[in-house]
Amino acid sequence: MARNAYELGLGISEEHTLLADSVRAFAERNITHEVVREAVDAPKQEKFPQFWDALAGQDLLGLHVPEARGGHGAGLLTLAVALEALGRSVAPGPFVPTALASALLAAADSKVGIEALPGLIDGSSTGAVGLGEPLNAVGAEGRYQISGATDAVIGAQHADLIIVPIRIGNDIRWAAIDRADLTITAQDSIDVLRGSARVEAVGIEVGGDRVLDGLSEQRVRSIATVVLGAEALGVMSWCVSTAAEYAKTRVQFGRPIGQFQGVKHKCAHMGIALEQARAVLWDAAAALDNGDATADFAADIAAVIVPDAAVKVAQDCIQVHGGIGFTWEHDAHLYYRRALAIRGVLGGHEAAANRVADQALSGVRRPLELELPAEAETIRAQVRAELATIAAITDEDDQLVALGDGGWVQPHLPKPYGRSASPLEQIVIAQEIKAAGIALPQLLMGTWAVQAVVAHGSERQKQELAVPTLRGELVWCQLFSEPGAGSDLASLSTKAEKVDGGWKITGQKIWTTVAQFADWAMLIARTDPTKPKHDGITYFVLDMKSPGITVRPLREMTGSALFNEVFLDDVFIPDENVVGEVNDGWHVARTTLAGERVALSQKMEAYATETDLLKFATGRELSPGARTRVGELIAESQALDVIGARVVLKQLSGIDVSTTSSVGKLLGMGLGQAISEFVVAELGAAGTVAVPGQPSDKAMEQLIAGRATTIYGGTTEVQLNVIGERMLGLPRDAAAGN
Repeated sequence: MARNAYELGLGISEEHTLLADSVRAFAERNITHEVVREAVDAPKQEKFPQFWDALAGQDLLGLHVPEARGGHGAGLLTLAVALEALGRSVAPGPFVPTALASALLAAADSKVGIEALPGLIDGSSTGAVGLGEPLNAVGAEGRYQISGATDAVIGAQHADLIIVPIRIGNDIRWAAIDRADLTITAQDSIDVLRGSARVEAVGIEVGGDRVLDGLSEQRVRSIATVVLGAEALGVMSWCVSTAAEYAKTRVQFGRPIGQFQGVKHKCAHMGIALEQARAVLWDAAAALDNGDATADFAADIAAVIVPDAAVKVAQDCIQVHGGIGFTWEHDAHLYYRRALAIRGVLGGHEAAANRVADQALSGVRRPLELELPAEAETIRAQVRAELATIAAITDEDDQLVALGDGGWVQPHLPKPYGRSASPLEQIVIAQEIKAAGIALPQLLMGTWAVQAVVAHGSERQKQELAVPTLRGELVWCQLFSEPGAGSDLASLSTKAEKVDGGWKITGQKIWTTVAQFADWAMLIARTDPTKPKHDGITYFVLDMKSPGITVRPLREMTGSALFNEVFLDDVFIPDENVVGEVNDGWHVARTTLAGERVALSQKMEAYATETDLLKFATGRELSPGARTRVGELIAESQALDVIGARVVLKQLSGIDVSTTSSVGKLLGMGLGQAISEFVVAELGAAGTVAVPGQPSDKAMEQLIAGRATTIYGGTTEVQLNVIGERMLGLPRDAAAGN
C-alpha cells in the first residue's frame, strides 16, 4: 500500500527502508493498542513485556554492536532506523535502555563489555544508563569506592546492568555496575509505560575494569542523543500520521477539520518538524558511525532540535484531536509522556545550543560531503576531461557559448539542450564545474523559460529561444502574478483574444522581476473564460519589445526597484509563440521538468546566512541568551544543509522528493530573516544607523530585503497549504475549486 512521504522514515537506502518496514510490521502485529493498554493498566511494570521474546528474536538488539563483539556491525544509523519504526508503537519494556547500554559498552574499551554484551544482545539480560547527576568515586590502583545517587534512570527498575556517571577528580566517567550492588528505588515517572528509578550506591567498591575507558562525557551524550532521539522520531511520526488522519475524517461545521487553514497549518508544521528532526538525527548517527571529527558537533545539533520538536509535535497532536486527545483512553498522552521523558534525560535545550555556539564560534564546521556510488568516479573522469577544454577558453563569450551548446548549463534537460544527465551525473557535473572555477551564466527567470520551452515548445522556439538563453544571451521575466492573483495564479484575469494570426493580450501583471531589462517574457493568460479556472489558460512567450507593453518599476522596501508592474494593452502575440496547446497553459507552467533537477542547496545565499552570523558573532561579547540563539540558528542552518543532502540522496535512490524539497524551501525562506533579525537586534542602536566599524549597513539591508523571502514564490501560508495537502494528504479547501 502506498504511503505518504512523511511515513518513509529516517533511512534512505533500500536496506534501511526494508528494515524499517519489517520492524514496523512486527510492531503492528505484536505491540498492539490492546497490548500497550494492558501495560498501562497493569498494577506494576514487569521486567519483560509479553512480546519481549518475539522482539528479541528479531535480532535487533545487536544491530549496532561490532561483529567482533558479537553484534551485526551495522552501526548506530541502522539501529536508529529500527528505533524510529519501533518508537511508533510507544512500546513498553527495556529495549531502548538496553540498546543504549550496549551502544556505550560497544563504544568503550573495557573488559566489562566482553562479559555483558552477549546477554544484552540476545535479550536475556537488560541494561540502563544514567544521564543525570554523577556519583562520587574515590580510590586508586584500579579500584574505586562509589557513593551517591542519580535520578530518572530510564529502565533501571528492572535492569541487570546499570551504567552510571561517576566523578573521578575533575573528570566525569561512566561505570557499568551490576544491579545487585546498587539500591534501586522506583520513581513515579511521567512515562507510564517505561518506568524510571533512582540509582544509589552506598560505598560500593568497583574495579577499574568496570569503568568505561575511551568514553568522554560528550561522546556518551552524543550516543544517547542518537539512540533516544531515534525513538523520539518514532513518537513524532505516530503523532503526525495520527493527527493528519484525524484531520481528514473529523467533521466540524460541515467540513473535515483538515480543510480549515489553522488545523492544516498546524499539521504541516508538525510534518516539517519531523523532517527537520530526521535530517539532523540521521546526520549525527552517520557521523558517529563514520568516526567523523565533527560527530559530537552533529549530535549537539540534533540535541538542540529533536527533543523539543518531539514534545511540540506531541502537544500539537493532542491539540488537533481536541477534547478526545485529552482523555486517558486516547493514546496521544502516552506519546506526549514518552517525548517529555526523553527530553528530560537528554538535558536542557539551552545547554545544547550553547555547546553548538561554542564549537561554531571556535571554528568547528561540518561540511556535508555526499557519499556517491562508485560509478561516480567513472563519470567524473569524463566530465573533468570535457570541462578542461572549456576552462581553457579565454574569451568569456566563447566560453558561455561552449557551456550552453555542450548542455552544461542545465544538464538535466534532454540533449542537445542539456545532457540528459541522471541525478548522479548532475551532482558530479556541479562539483566539477565548481572545482574548475567555471562561471555559469546566470539565467534567473530564464531557467524556468528554458524548461518550459524544451519540454513543450516547438522546434523553432527551442532553437530561437532556448539555445541563446542557455548561452546567456537572453534575459527573461515571468508575467504570471497579477494584482488580484498572487499566489493563486489560476485566478488570473489577463485576457487573450483570438485574432487573425495570433492573440491580443490585455491585462496587468505585477511583481515581475527584471521586466525593465528583459528581452523575453513567459506569459500566462486566460484564453477561454468559460472553462474552470485551472483550464482555459494558455502559456505564451512574449517579445518584450512588442508594442503595447508598459513597464513601470515598483520601488521596494529596500529603495531599489527589482520588481515591476507590466501593463499589456492589446499586445499582439503570434500563434507561433504559444507554448504547448491552447488552453493547456496551466499544465505547461507546472510541468517544466523541474522535478528532474537536482538542487544542491536549500539556502537563499543572497540573504543573511550562517557565514554572516558567524562573522558577526565571532569575537563579540554575547549575552547568555544571545549565545543560545546563535547555537539555535547554527543548528537550523545545518539542518537545512542536511535536508538538502537527503533530497539529493533520495533522488539518487529514485524516491519522490517533492514534499521533502518543499520542507527545505520553507525552512530556507525563514532562516535568512531570523539571522538578520538577530544581528540587528544585537546591534541595538547601531543596528538602526550606519556606524563606522559596525556591520550596520549590510545588516540593515539584509533585514529589510529579507522580508521578501516569505512572500515571493508562494507565501509561507501557501507553502504550508501545499505541504499539508501533498505531504500529509489533507483535503484541499472546499473553496479552492479544481
